[in-house]
Amino acid sequence: MTTAPTPVPTPAATDSSGGPGASRTASSPTPAGRVPAARRGLRGGSWLATVPLLAFFAIGFGLPAVAILTGAFTVSSDAETGGGDFTTANLTESVQGAYWTALLSSLKLSALTALIGTVVGVPIAQAVVTSRFRMLREAVLTASGVLANFGGLPLAFAFVATLGNAGELTKLFHLTDHGWSLYSFTGLTIAYLYFLVPLMVLTITPALDGLRVQWREAAQNNRATTLQYWRHVALPILFPSLLGGYVLLFGSAFAAYATAAAMVGATVPLISRQIADALSGNVLVGQGNLALALSLDMIIVAILVMAVYLPLQRRSARWLS
Repeated sequence: MTTAPTPVPTPAATDSSGGPGASRTASSPTPAGRVPAARRGLRGGSWLATVPLLAFFAIGFGLPAVAILTGAFTVSSDAETGGGDFTTANLTESVQGAYWTALLSSLKLSALTALIGTVVGVPIAQAVVTSRFRMLREAVLTASGVLANFGGLPLAFAFVATLGNAGELTKLFHLTDHGWSLYSFTGLTIAYLYFLVPLMVLTITPALDGLRVQWREAAQNNRATTLQYWRHVALPILFPSLLGGYVLLFGSAFAAYATAAAMVGATVPLISRQIADALSGNVLVGQGNLALALSLDMIIVAILVMAVYLPLQRRSARWLS
């Protein structure tokens, strides 16, 4: 004969009507719309933690942005006449002539290098994610983290010493006889890929890690080939991350300055180089505020890039988180 177990009271069965045996302290309800005092105090003081960040943002980004916006619409103080007067001539001139050519060249270089970096970086990241060797994954990701931040003068010097007119590889393979020149649009593109491809590997690896094994198994159970799996399952899910990575690479290439300035100089017209020339007065004196207008053009492009990047990241996070 089996004895039925004695039921154990649960909090849900506790009488909350104030009857005998009920605990008034534990079950006293909180009025609707009211938040406990301890929680109200925590929520009310939580904004204090953001004060240092907001202060840094205001000083490091807010003040320069206001200065650029103000200077772009005023006459330069070192101009011959009308210093400080309101004008739209700076912004108008910044999208004409050599400045417009430099802006288009920067956009072309950034779009091309970002596309090549995405196409090359994604297979490398996929090979790392699917590799059985943990040491290989750690080595590639560590190297990518280093190379993604390797730019500027050191990168320019490395390429000049390797692929310049007197570079080691140039002399070894007689590249000059075949029309090779590092100091061109093609040479600058190759130099940019040196840090853009590792950046893409770092960017897309977490998204590739988020692809669940069950999705591939379900596709295989439905007799889908590997190509069909990537075409109909993986790529649609990864598309926001891929496009977001492309946008990130585009912004990095668009903002790069030191590598191009040290390696090609004025051979390849770039908007960042035009800003430096206007600030230093290499071409004309009194063009400081024109440089601010060119900077405003770059900020507008960056805002458009981020306007595309952030929604894509939020969309892919819903699937890959």
